[in-house]
Amino acid sequence: MAAELFPTKKLVPSASTSSTTSIQQYQQQNLTNNNSSSGGGGCCNWQGLYPTIRERNSVMFNNEMMADVHFVVGPPGGTQRVPGHKYVLAVGSSVFHAMFYGELAEDQDEIRIPDVEPPSFLAMLKYIYCDEIDLCADTVLATLYAAKKYIVPHLARACVNFLETSLSAKNACVLLSQSCLFEEPDLTQRCWEVIDAQAELALRSEGFCDIDNQTLESILRRETLNAKEMVVFEAALNWAEAECQRQDLLPTIENKRLVLGKAIYLIRIPTMALEDFANGAAQSGVLTLNETNDIFLWYTAAKKPELLFCTKPRKGLAPQRCHRFQSCAYRSNQWRYRGRCDSIQFLAVDKRVFIAGFGLYGSSCGSAEYSAKIELKRQGVPMAQRIIKYFSDGSSSTFPVWFEYPVQIEPDTFYTASVVLDGNELSYFGQEGMTEVQCGKVTFQFQCSSDSTNGTGVQGGQIPELIFYA
Repeated sequence: MAAELFPTKKLVPSASTSSTTSIQQYQQQNLTNNNSSSGGGGCCNWQGLYPTIRERNSVMFNNEMMADVHFVVGPPGGTQRVPGHKYVLAVGSSVFHAMFYGELAEDQDEIRIPDVEPPSFLAMLKYIYCDEIDLCADTVLATLYAAKKYIVPHLARACVNFLETSLSAKNACVLLSQSCLFEEPDLTQRCWEVIDAQAELALRSEGFCDIDNQTLESILRRETLNAKEMVVFEAALNWAEAECQRQDLLPTIENKRLVLGKAIYLIRIPTMALEDFANGAAQSGVLTLNETNDIFLWYTAAKKPELLFCTKPRKGLAPQRCHRFQSCAYRSNQWRYRGRCDSIQFLAVDKRVFIAGFGLYGSSCGSAEYSAKIELKRQGVPMAQRIIKYFSDGSSSTFPVWFEYPVQIEPDTFYTASVVLDGNELSYFGQEGMTEVQCGKVTFQFQCSSDSTNGTGVQGGQIPELIFYA
């Protein structure tokens, strides 16, 4: 599952690739020599081959030569025997220092570590010996566990940075659970930002079904979830089915309700649209007959029954708007639309945000309807597209058009916002455009786009607003 959750990524090591390769080649040669001679006495003067202590320490990584301790790492049936050198390990970890040189140190030649996976233990040792950080999606969480267990804080920080970089709606719920377990508040906050802004994507992800009950309840309790309540309800049922499988229960309606327990009352069913409730939750079988009847009465009766379900809608997130023009105008010969593209490039400085849509100008000749094809691209690759209609009332106001889901935008990276409008009426257009706009804690910068074929640029044109969550 981890390979699906995080894209494989390797952090740049501090040593050059050629140096690392030569060290690894020497390790293999040294192991051969060591096997054919006692105590390494038959080895060549390998110390003279490497000018720095870091490189000479690297030769010792996962090397039997001069090893004075061994670790049997991994659960029964999946163990690996790893050589170690007490001095090097003690310098790199206070836990190893206490284990080998502290007051309660025990003189053990072999130490069993059943709760750490061998690849993650080796990744930690590689950092201690070689000062190199080598992380990948399959092992980063287990490596973080090892770094926390043996108090190797810089490696733990690198693991968290890796996870933050890999964070998306697909893995945010799983990482939320892990970040709480590892007591990483910054990562927890980043997970919540993604889950709030891209709630429907996060709730529909496979990772949502893998979370524990405590994390499920914290998500269902969340006031700022930006999702329809019907989506929340369906996600909870999907989680319940997965939980039945984990508990070796048949995924019947009764068992789903059983594993959900009191968490079902965190779903704000009475805030659904009546049609959604009638066609979905009311016919799911998860609610009791009395609960279904009471909720129908809540929708329709003047005297409403008391419910165990929360009846107050979630607040969700309030969208913010970045307006890039200082004024707008209209002329009798522009702004006209004949299938040409209006486009502008932008970046968010130093902060990830979620683009939810654009604000567009409407008709300058009275009320009119437009068809808009909106698109968001990164380095020419489409990230989101949608064809949508909007109605303008003839004023100089901007009119919002929304993507199906908010799109995560990485900091300090240029993206291209584009729109192709279809409408007979002339429209307002922006003037006195700004290259940089401050919106709360987010700074946006703008530059002209080569995709723009209808006249829009930094100084004037269409796409006056970016609508976003921060």
